[in-house]
Amino acid sequence: QVQLVESGGGLVQTGGSLRLSCAASGRTSALFAMAWFRQAPGKEREFVAAARWKGGSTDVADSVEGRFTISRTMNTVYLQMNNLKPEDTAVYYCATDRERLSRRRDGYDYWGQGTRVTVSS
Repeated sequence: QVQLVESGGGLVQTGGSLRLSCAASGRTSALFAMAWFRQAPGKEREFVAAARWKGGSTDVADSVEGRFTISRTMNTVYLQMNNLKPEDTAVYYCATDRERLSRRRDGYDYWGQGTRVTVSS
């Protein structure tokens, strides 16, 4: 079992920055990758960024490339979000995968409760 707790969401103006955190606890030694997904109102949950738990590879969606960065320190994964746009408004979720680093939702077996990000224009 892995428990995930996100934090750091909030209201920010266009062009602003936020840093989301996802604290992992439990059987973190079994993790292969952690990722961030987001879900805007009325839309499907979509991939944002992922990183190997033990370091090395990262992957970032084209829509946020150059603005968002994923990183990890100890058992916390961060999503640094710069130059935020209104279309970044969503609930952001972190998730874990024990086998691969993937953009597919169905590979991720543990999910956090989500943290809301609202970008005002």
